[in-house]
Amino acid sequence: MSEKTKEDFLAPVPSQIGEILEGSHDAVFGEITEDGPNYRAVGWKGTAVLMMKTQIGLGVLSIPVAFDALGVVPGVICLIVIAGITTWSDYVIGTFKLRHREVYGIDDVGELLMGRPGRYLLGSAFCLWWIFVAGSGMLGISIGLNAVSSHATCTAVYVAIAAIVAFLFASIQTLGRISWLAWIGLFCILTSILIVTVAVGIQDRPSAAPADAVWVSDYKIVGSSSFTDAISAISTIIFAYAGTPAFFSIASEMRDPTHYNRALILCQSVVTCFYLAIGIVIYYYCGSYVSSPALGSAGPVVKKVSYGFALPGLIVSTLLFVHITGKYIFVRMLKGSRHLTANTVKHWVIWLGCTFGVTIVAYIIASAIPVFGDLVSLVGALLGTPMCFQPMGGMWLYDNWSKGKNHRTMKWNLMVCWSIFVIVAGFFLMVAGTYGSVVSIINSYKESGGSACWSCADNS
Repeated sequence: MSEKTKEDFLAPVPSQIGEILEGSHDAVFGEITEDGPNYRAVGWKGTAVLMMKTQIGLGVLSIPVAFDALGVVPGVICLIVIAGITTWSDYVIGTFKLRHREVYGIDDVGELLMGRPGRYLLGSAFCLWWIFVAGSGMLGISIGLNAVSSHATCTAVYVAIAAIVAFLFASIQTLGRISWLAWIGLFCILTSILIVTVAVGIQDRPSAAPADAVWVSDYKIVGSSSFTDAISAISTIIFAYAGTPAFFSIASEMRDPTHYNRALILCQSVVTCFYLAIGIVIYYYCGSYVSSPALGSAGPVVKKVSYGFALPGLIVSTLLFVHITGKYIFVRMLKGSRHLTANTVKHWVIWLGCTFGVTIVAYIIASAIPVFGDLVSLVGALLGTPMCFQPMGGMWLYDNWSKGKNHRTMKWNLMVCWSIFVIVAGFFLMVAGTYGSVVSIINSYKESGGSACWSCADNS
């Protein structure tokens, strides 16, 4: 990339309406003018909070349960290792974006690495992954509404309400305008989990523990779970860090992409410290009686309070999943057209059609598929892992392999080994996690036959 081209790409794009410079050009969105949305409006703090909100959402509520399967020490080690790998993967996304300014999504990476088949493979995986996660988010909102209202109405109604709210807010056009919602959502979800963390520390026993015996926490330093339970727990931790593929879209809407690493360091530091704190503390005080999601661990009153705070956070997570998936499809449909950045009828029809379509599919998945929780674990292992591991190892090799042909340094050799390790580890976790999820689905069917479609039963 020439210096002139690089400077043009990195030049900050004004964030407020009225400050947009006529003729500002972006490699992904094209000409950015006052006649349409400004897709380059997110500052580094907004970027950090959007990153954190794609991470801290559904997965964090299952970390104490993952620690129960693995034990405290293996759980902490696995979490730190996964945090390290995904942080490196996230860093590679930032550097790759600076070198390849035309890249908008992981499908672009797939085409660079594997040609057209790679584009279709990773693009399809990206859409399926976020649609299933959006469906999981709608189910999480219904759990929160059931908990707060003491199951005042049919659960299917709450899932529909979640879908409507997600569609309305996800249809806000730019991440720059959504970032303020991410601040609110992040504050609410952190507050809700801290309430539970404090509550389990001051109560004499978790809500699920027997009331007719002296309570002593049965937490395990090292777990003794089966391979399928252990690998499912590791997949749960990966799910908690699986916001990685969304970082492509977030980076594309940054006002100044050179500040990406600053946002990334803040995001991963806060996320990892928070995961460790709540995972260790809640599991230490609850032991094997920790609830899943963890917000139900401290009794009915605290459960209502914590879900009351968590609901805005769950709503923001779900709208982000819908928005990012809809935006991906929208950009792919209109890239190179003036309708991408102009407020035309075609622009609005396609944009609302994309967010509405994603919402409907996610709603159907959340409501109609039996054994939904296990199915999400299966999709997470099958699609989430290859969104966070293998492509990033390939991206580093794509940009740096030729450098070692003439002059191989120790750093280059180590980074090649590391990239190959990330790719191999990703495939292992994908296969093993898929196997564990399939076994779990089979066991669930044997025990209960799965859940009913559009069920009215209380899921809280």
